[in-house]
Amino acid sequence: MNANSPVLISKAPHMGTTIFTVMSALAAEKKAVNLGQGFPDFPCDPRLTELVGDAMREGLNQYPPMPGVAPLREAVATKIETLYGRRYNANTEITVTAGATQAILAIILAIVHPGDEVIVLEPCYDSYVPNIELAGGRVVRVPLTPGSFRPDFDRIRAAIGPRTRAILINTPHNPSGMVWTREEMLTLQEILAPTNVVLISDEVYEHMVYAPLQHWSAAQFEGLAARAFIVSSFGKTYHVTGWKVGTVAAPADYTAELRKVHQFMVFTVNTPVQHALARYMANPEPYLQLPAFYQRKRDLFRQGLAQTSFKLLPGEGTYFQCADISGLQVPEKNLSEADFCQWLTAEIGVAAIPLSAFYGNGFDQKVIRFCFAKTDETLHAALDKLKGL
Repeated sequence: MNANSPVLISKAPHMGTTIFTVMSALAAEKKAVNLGQGFPDFPCDPRLTELVGDAMREGLNQYPPMPGVAPLREAVATKIETLYGRRYNANTEITVTAGATQAILAIILAIVHPGDEVIVLEPCYDSYVPNIELAGGRVVRVPLTPGSFRPDFDRIRAAIGPRTRAILINTPHNPSGMVWTREEMLTLQEILAPTNVVLISDEVYEHMVYAPLQHWSAAQFEGLAARAFIVSSFGKTYHVTGWKVGTVAAPADYTAELRKVHQFMVFTVNTPVQHALARYMANPEPYLQLPAFYQRKRDLFRQGLAQTSFKLLPGEGTYFQCADISGLQVPEKNLSEADFCQWLTAEIGVAAIPLSAFYGNGFDQKVIRFCFAKTDETLHAALDKLKGL
């Protein structure tokens, strides 16, 4: 640091580099098969990139409206109504964001005041806690049931108090792949009914739920929808995680507060990509076929892991598969999850993510997470390296 530089007092002294960045860098260094960070290694539909090019050539390259281009907001509203039976006003209740991560930060900055409490259900995606802390809120951690990762409603009830501003849920759940049931959503609705708690429902994996299960959106429940910001992601749905385009559906008064922050955070989102997505959404088949597409990959990967000593957890949704390492036939099974993943990457040649990274206290239950959003060739290469375990 330059001697003349003013000293900064960090607003985030405990925040380090994310585990995803760390493991992806190690995978690249060791030339390992990267099943850690959650992104596909296969291309999106060529038609989608053609549509982006078309929009650019048509001159759709300047600022769009701050909430998002009208055709895309209308397409999102129509999709939600078709799938979940609730009609959101495309003008006042749908906002296009620079990815789901930006959406969640904007929501939290819009509604959380210093000293407010926000409940998170651990293990949880790594942006939730820093977002709450940057807003001056207090994080209230409620663990999901170890092993099954189902919500513990007794503990959720006990966590709600006079300062509770919001609860953040994620279904299908990253990192476990657990999918909330209709009964669980109804129970949450019952618990929240007498409160002023806002619901932030992270549903970015909504189209990755495997038969015979189905996704239950907060939009399908009157008592939840009335208090909910519902977040989704085109990046996850259309295999374009690097495009960073998401959406938020919420009641008009909630949306107005969100947009106050959104306009000064990013103002708006990539214009030609928005127009391309709107045109692409005219055909619902890509997202309607997505569960079968990923279920086949899940089954291929699970069948391969079944030949090892990993104990597989249920894979109900998302493109993640969790596995218990405690029964492996190698001494490294006794390492911490984080150290095991380092060893697995460096010595076996397959990168994974420790579930302990998704807990504030680093809770270690000998479970790691693989991403199967990969080509069959990549999955077979990883399984070949793992078969001796």
